[in-house]
Amino acid sequence: MSSKDNPYFVGVDLGGTNMKIGVMDNHGETLVYDSIPTLVERGPDDAVRRMAAGIHKAVKKAGLTPKDIARVGLGSPGTMDIPAGMLVRPSNLPGWDFFPIRDRLAAESGFGVTFANDATAAAFAEYWVGAGKGEQGLVVLTLGTGIGCGIILEGRPWDGCHSHGGEAAHNLIDISQNARWCKCGQRGHFEAYASATGVANRTIEMVNAELKTTLAPRVRKAPRRDMVPKIVFEEAEKGDKLAIRIVEETAYYLAIGMVSLTHTIDPSCFLIGGAMTFGGNASKTGRLFLRRTKAELKSRIFLHLAERLRVKFALLGGDAGYIGAAGLARQEWAKEER
Repeated sequence: MSSKDNPYFVGVDLGGTNMKIGVMDNHGETLVYDSIPTLVERGPDDAVRRMAAGIHKAVKKAGLTPKDIARVGLGSPGTMDIPAGMLVRPSNLPGWDFFPIRDRLAAESGFGVTFANDATAAAFAEYWVGAGKGEQGLVVLTLGTGIGCGIILEGRPWDGCHSHGGEAAHNLIDISQNARWCKCGQRGHFEAYASATGVANRTIEMVNAELKTTLAPRVRKAPRRDMVPKIVFEEAEKGDKLAIRIVEETAYYLAIGMVSLTHTIDPSCFLIGGAMTFGGNASKTGRLFLRRTKAELKSRIFLHLAERLRVKFALLGGDAGYIGAAGLARQEWAKEER
């Protein structure tokens, strides 16, 4: 049976630590999943060779042959030139500047490759088989060390004219002279306030101000700053007032960033995902976070939009990247087959 009759796809989610590889069927079901270390320091050529080998290993493990695979999708972080299939200056892949990763992977693996921003891939996964299924205008915000943003409009990813269409993390939300610094080197950006890094910075400042809170001893003893948002979540669940205040302030900043996106894109739905959802729907703190985000957003946008706009948690978690990459490969393959 040919791939045209029963197409299968492979999705690859390239990260600074690991590369996730999934073999998917035509309906978005994962047949095989694997993860291999990126080993950034070895350089992009070495990574591509191991990525290609990982793809073939996963295909074999799924009981398929290379002929069964219609196309491969690759989602990558960092600045990029999507039409050229090139990484430009990916901050978490140092030394990989101006690397033609799409064509190198195609040559090494023997498959056609669809190249996408990793946040866009995650958004497409939610549109295809996740919480945003069927939405005509979908924005997915992934909250982690930074903020990822993927935009899907009428079933198609919006990459912009220069492959930077989803860089909402760097939208300006604070124009004051003492606005917080973003890791990109500019002040007042969305990411500096609503990301896990922003939460950690604000929490540490409050703890150092000697405010009464059960956060203080845990935050001061935390071996790494990136553990602080989890501590905030845990203490908020226990009822600590300062921890709850930090969660509510984060919802406020998140909503402020979403206002401009709402009035610019006019989406039908926002999905909030990533590692920092304060437990999501499964926790009272996560439900508070979502409820406050909705309230803050809807009080600042046109009433007509507030009555129609949906805001929910994303569904697919850490699997979204490779699922969406495979889905985008599927979309490109279907277009070519027509």
